[in-house]
Amino acid sequence: MSAASCLLTEDQFLCSICLDVFTDPVSTPCGHNFCKACITQHWNVNVQTQCPNCKEVFSSRPELRVNTFISEMAAQFRQSAQQKASSSSSEQQESKPGEVPCDVCTGTKLKALKSCLVCLVSYCETHLEPHLTMSGLKRHQLIDPVENLEDRMCTKHDKHLELFCKTDQMCVCMLCTVLDHKTHEFVPLEEEYEGKKAVLGKTETEIQQMIQKRRVKIDEIKHSVELSEEDADREIADGVQVFTALKESVERSQAELIDTIKEKQRKTEKQAEGFIKELEQEISELKKRSTEVEQLFCSEDHLHLLQSFRTLNTAPPTKDWTGVRVSPPSHEGTVVRAVNQLEETLSKHMKKLLTEVELKRVQQSAVDVTLDPDTAHPDLILSDDGKQVHDSDVTKNLPDNPERFNDCVYVLSKQSFSSGRFYFEVQVEGKTQWDLGVARESINRKGDITPTPQEGYWTIWLRNENEYKALAGPSVRLSLKSQPQKVGVFVDYEEGLVSFYDVKSAALIYSFTGCCFTEKLYPVFSPSLNYGGKNSAPLIISPVNHTE
Repeated sequence: MSAASCLLTEDQFLCSICLDVFTDPVSTPCGHNFCKACITQHWNVNVQTQCPNCKEVFSSRPELRVNTFISEMAAQFRQSAQQKASSSSSEQQESKPGEVPCDVCTGTKLKALKSCLVCLVSYCETHLEPHLTMSGLKRHQLIDPVENLEDRMCTKHDKHLELFCKTDQMCVCMLCTVLDHKTHEFVPLEEEYEGKKAVLGKTETEIQQMIQKRRVKIDEIKHSVELSEEDADREIADGVQVFTALKESVERSQAELIDTIKEKQRKTEKQAEGFIKELEQEISELKKRSTEVEQLFCSEDHLHLLQSFRTLNTAPPTKDWTGVRVSPPSHEGTVVRAVNQLEETLSKHMKKLLTEVELKRVQQSAVDVTLDPDTAHPDLILSDDGKQVHDSDVTKNLPDNPERFNDCVYVLSKQSFSSGRFYFEVQVEGKTQWDLGVARESINRKGDITPTPQEGYWTIWLRNENEYKALAGPSVRLSLKSQPQKVGVFVDYEEGLVSFYDVKSAALIYSFTGCCFTEKLYPVFSPSLNYGGKNSAPLIISPVNHTE
């Protein structure tokens, strides 16, 4: 018998219906062999009684008897395969908890290498060999080992789930397409798998982007807290400096000031900690979902991917953090208000010290400002770096675009501001006339201009060498102890405040208060006319050197 079996190929031991080794093989009158159960079921389903191989039709169902020769050969082949599996099992890994075991192994279960979607069986390396060598079994679809292969059968028709119904969004078998899902749209599982996998890839990318945005938001919040802490430290230092000069009489006020500032800082930190905690919780949930999506993305299990896709396709609910900000608390005027509660014994030195403190504070809001040549009057000459401007007494031939001033010798900055605080400094040394301030975007730039708040300007000017005015409409004459060599301009958009400082003497020149800003604000400059060289010195936008 063994010699005879060697003359046969492995394919000759396979039933052409189930594509497995014969079980109770029978022969039809046309000479073809099948498992008895397979050919019987085939004839039970089909109207005509014919051979599945050669299609010969029989007038009546033939009487089937087990072919003992083929049966013995198949039994010997099984025994040989089992012996081979037994001899190699010691070289293979025994399945561990959580791993898929081989369904064929008896006794010690080895780790499955592949699962067959046709046989609905998982195989170790030895028992997988027929699927790799026999032509009939080679046609079976193998995947990485999975458990519960019976779940891959249609529970209603006991057929393989091999199609996807796009209408009902579910996996179906061939019989489902003609019985329960008529007129529906179907695609192979592989095609839908690729589509859903692509969507999962996009979902994973979106989740990673969401995680990254939240990490950036955490960094932003932490940075805001650091800035707030620095601001608080400066406020504390300034407060200590002021109240120490008042000796024991101001110790209680000093302590109250520090407590107020620290309380604001604690509230800011508490708010930030709450935001960070929420963000970290969302990141944790997103990482968890990311891991699940990544595992599903890497799966070659079509059915598992499709069945899990609906729950893993979307990211878990998260908060929209776009508008969330941790704004440092405003300490504007904290020291001033505390000092005003004390006895009216403040000396001129203390008033100057307070102004220096204020100037140091506003200097923290310094911004980089450059001049915009598209807005400059044709008489003006701008430096290449956009930091200097003077009048040339010569009108250049420039296009009269809507942004350009055509009568008043003004120029705006390139930068605009629509929130927060900003500060810049301008050197005015050597000049007999100049205008400085800010203007709203919609100002009139053509013809004669009245630079007042009603017209969208908040400026001060120098005329006739020593005549200073705030153009408040009506204008306010300013009495200055010394001529400023450098002027600082500070704006708090939300507070509606525009203040001008003499940087060298750390003195407040003038403040516009109670302003209502609803548009972008632009720094505005005018070196005034040259007057034959008498006022030829330029206005120079200077870097801010913080007051010591």
